[in-house]
Amino acid sequence: MNDVQTMIAPSLTRHPLATAILIGGEMIAGNGQPLPVIDPATGEAFALAPAATRDDLDRAVAAARAAFPGWTARSPEDRRAVVHAIAARLRERAEPIGALLTAEQGKPLGDAIGEIRRAADHIEALTMLDLSDQLLREDARERVEIRYRPLGVVGGITPWNVPVMLAMVKVAQALYTGNTIILKPSPFTPLSTLAIGQAIADIAPAGTVNIVSGGNDLGAWITSHPGIDKISFTGTVATGRRVLESAAGTFKRVTLELGGNDPAIILPDADLDLTAEGIVRSAFANCGQVCMAIKRVFVHASLYDAVVEAIATRAAAIRTGPGTAPDTRMGPIQNRMQFEKVVTLLREVKQTPGARIVTGGTVHEGSGYFIDPTIVTGLPDDAPLVREEQFGPVLPILRYDDVDDAIARANATEFGLGASVWTRDLREGARVAGHMQAGLVWVNRHGGNGRDVPFGGAKYSGYGREQGVEGMRSYMEMQVVTVPVG
Repeated sequence: MNDVQTMIAPSLTRHPLATAILIGGEMIAGNGQPLPVIDPATGEAFALAPAATRDDLDRAVAAARAAFPGWTARSPEDRRAVVHAIAARLRERAEPIGALLTAEQGKPLGDAIGEIRRAADHIEALTMLDLSDQLLREDARERVEIRYRPLGVVGGITPWNVPVMLAMVKVAQALYTGNTIILKPSPFTPLSTLAIGQAIADIAPAGTVNIVSGGNDLGAWITSHPGIDKISFTGTVATGRRVLESAAGTFKRVTLELGGNDPAIILPDADLDLTAEGIVRSAFANCGQVCMAIKRVFVHASLYDAVVEAIATRAAAIRTGPGTAPDTRMGPIQNRMQFEKVVTLLREVKQTPGARIVTGGTVHEGSGYFIDPTIVTGLPDDAPLVREEQFGPVLPILRYDDVDDAIARANATEFGLGASVWTRDLREGARVAGHMQAGLVWVNRHGGNGRDVPFGGAKYSGYGREQGVEGMRSYMEMQVVTVPVG
C-alpha cells in the first residue's frame, strides 16, 4: 500500500503494510518481519511498517555509494535546487503526511502539519549558508587554503518526538554538502518519514536519499557498517553511547544530539506574564517531549508564589486529548515505555514529603497514554523528577535565594543542552547566561534558533553540532592545501 491517503483512512484497522522503504530510487518492501505501529491516543496498533534486513541495508549502502561520485560532482547550486524541490513537495503533501504523523506520534494535527511545513522552511534556509573554502594565509612564500569536501555516505538515525523535522534536517545537511544519505526513522514513528520517501522518490536522484525502517538491530548495523562514513544520531544518552562505541570500529565521524534537563532561572525582576507564558510554552510543547524543553524552573523567593500561580494557571488551561480533536492543545505521550516512566516519576512525587502537585497529576484511565500538564513544588534537588530528564508534561518549580546558588544548582547535572534566564536586566541576564554549562542559552525565551545557529549540547547532551555553518561542516572533511607562490 503506497498511497498516503489510503494509509490514514479511518477504515485502516487490520495492520496492513503501510508503505515501503526507499532504496536506490525505488520503493520496495523490506524483507524483514513488519513492525506494528501504535497510535498513542488509543494504545492500539493501526498499521505495520516494513523492516529492512541486513541485506536490504547492504543494498542501500551500495546505492548510496554508487550515487556519491555523480552527486558530489554537482555544483552547490544544483544540490540546493534539489533540496528546494524536496521542500516544495513537503509543502504540497503537508496535510496528508501531517495526519499520518498525528496517528503515529500523537501530537495535535495542526502541530503535525506545522512540523512538515517548518521542515520545508528549515531545509531551504540550511542550503543558503555559505560553505565556501577559506583562505588561511597568502604571503610571499605560500598560499594556504582550507577546503571542505564531503565525507561520502551519511547514516542518519532519528527519534520519535519530532521525527519529520529531525529527519529532513539531516537529509538537507547531507545533500547540500555533497554526501548521500541512508535514513532510519524510529520504529515508533516510521510511517511519516517513509511517506516522505515515497513523496520525493522522483525528486532526489536515485541513491542520494535512501530511507529504511526497522528495529534496534538495524540501527546497530548502520552504525557499524564499513560502507557508511558518518553517523548523525538524535536520541537518548544511553543509545548515543552505544552509537559512539559501534562507530569507533570504523572511525566514522559522529554527531550526537542527546538528551537535556534544561533549567530556567527566573531573576527577581522578571516580567511575570512574559516569563510564565514562555515557561509553559517550552515545558509543555509536544507533551514535554522535546530535548531542549524547560524541565526545571528555579525561581527567586520574592517571586516564587506569584510565578507558581501564573504557570499553574496557564498549564491548567491546556486541553489534553487525541491529536485529531480540534480543541486539543496537547496530545498523549508517544509510547508506553515513556508513559510508564513519567507515571513512575509522578508516583515518586506523591510519596515525597513536602512535595505538592499544584495542578494536573492526572493519569487518564482507559486507552491511550495521556497525562495532564502537571506543576510540582516542594521537591529537593535530588528528587528523580529534578535530577532526571522526564521527557513528559510534569514540571518541577524550585525556590532559590541567591542567584549564584541557583546557577550552581542548575549546573549540577550530567546534561548540558539548553538553559534560559528570565529578567528585565539584559546585562545581568547575559552575565548569568555566561555561567550556564549548556551549549545553548537564551535570555527571555527558550528555544527557537534559526538554521544559521549551531545546535548541540555540552557534557552528556551531545557530541558535535548540527546546523549552522559549524554543523554543516561536520558533514565534510577539512583539507589543507598549501601551494608555493611562484
